[in-house]
Amino acid sequence: MQLAVIIGILVALASVLFAMQNSTPVTVVFLVWRFDGSLAMIILVSIALGALAVALVSMPAALRSRWTISRQRRDMEALRASAASPRPREGEPERRSSGPDERTDSNRHPGEAR
Repeated sequence: MQLAVIIGILVALASVLFAMQNSTPVTVVFLVWRFDGSLAMIILVSIALGALAVALVSMPAALRSRWTISRQRRDMEALRASAASPRPREGEPERRSSGPDERTDSNRHPGEAR
């Protein structure tokens, strides 16, 4: 966290130095718009708009990744919960649910094949 603050302060100082050294007035014309300002201001606004465009373009992929990670974490928790449920002891038969087509051992006739 402290490193991020230090880097932010250094970037701010570099921006101020850049603005002080490039204070030449310039005119920007784009289609029907005309804007007069300092060279530093134009460059910094252009950088900010570019960063905004990159953020907007990369946002869908980042959201998709977060959703996938969230879904996988839920799946992992469900698997952990099912793995933590008691299992039959060794030597005990597993209990199966019998459907309408399947007979349990108690419903079988003697001599009937399994």
